[in-house]
Amino acid sequence: MISRISGLFAAIAFATAMAVSPVHAQEAKPADAASAVVEGAAAATDVAAAPVAAAAAKPVDNPYGLKAMLEHGDFVSKGVLALLVIMSMGSWYILITKLWDSHKLSAEAKTVRANFFKKASLAEGIKGLSEGSAFRFIAASAIEASEHHEGALTENIDHSTWVTMNVERSVSEVNSRVQTGLGFLATVGSTSPFIGLFGTVWGILQALTAIGVAGQASIDKVAGPVGEALLMTAFGLAVAVPAVLGYNWMVNRNKETMSQIRAFAADVHGVLMGNRQVTKR
Repeated sequence: MISRISGLFAAIAFATAMAVSPVHAQEAKPADAASAVVEGAAAATDVAAAPVAAAAAKPVDNPYGLKAMLEHGDFVSKGVLALLVIMSMGSWYILITKLWDSHKLSAEAKTVRANFFKKASLAEGIKGLSEGSAFRFIAASAIEASEHHEGALTENIDHSTWVTMNVERSVSEVNSRVQTGLGFLATVGSTSPFIGLFGTVWGILQALTAIGVAGQASIDKVAGPVGEALLMTAFGLAVAVPAVLGYNWMVNRNKETMSQIRAFAADVHGVLMGNRQVTKR
C-alpha cells in the first residue's frame, strides 16, 4: 500500500516536472531569440558603420578646386593665372617698400623739425642728416645754387629766382621718387579684374565646347569646368582689391609727406635769402 502511494506521488511529481519544463523552455526561447536579434542588429550596424568610418578617414579631393584647374587647364588659363600671380607679387612688393620709405621720410621730417634749424648754419644742419636723405638732397641743392650763381645765361636771372628754381626742381625730383610704383598699383587695380574675367570667359567657353563634343550635360560635367573658370574672377578681384586700397592709401600718405618736404624747402630758401641780405649789409 505504501509503495503504491509512493509510486503515485512519484508519478505526480514527474508529470508536474514535465509540465513545468516546457514553460521554462518557452520562456527561455524568446529571451534567447531576443538576444540573438539584438546581437544581429549590432553586427549589422557595425558592418554598415565600417564603410562610413572608412570614408570619413579617407581624405576627399576637391574636383573643382585650384588643383584640378592646374591639372586640367590649358595654356591660356595657366598663363592668365601666372599673370595674376606676378601682378599680385609686384603689388605687395611695392606696398611694402613704399611703406618703409614713407616711414623713413616721416621719421626724417620729425628730426628736421626738431634739430635742423637749431644749428649754427645750413652746412652744420646738413651734416646731421643721413646720406641719401631727401631733406639733405634739397638743402644741398639749395646751398649749391646759392653759392654758384654765375655764368652768362644765369646772370639774367636774379639770385632769389635762381635758388627758387633749383629748390623746386629738387622737390619735384623727390616727389617723382616718392610716387614711383604707384602707376603699377593703379594699373593692377584697374586691369586685374578684367584679366580674371577673361580667364573665366575662356574657361567657360572651353567647358561648354567639351560638353557639346561629349554630348553630356549632367551637373557633374558642368559644375566642375564652370567652377574652375569662376576661380579666375575670384583671383582677379583678390589681386585688384589690395592694389586699389594700397594705391589710395599711398597717395594720401605721400601728400602728407610732400607737404612736409615743401615746407622744409621753403624754410631753407628763406634762410638762404636772409643770409644773403645780412651779407649785403
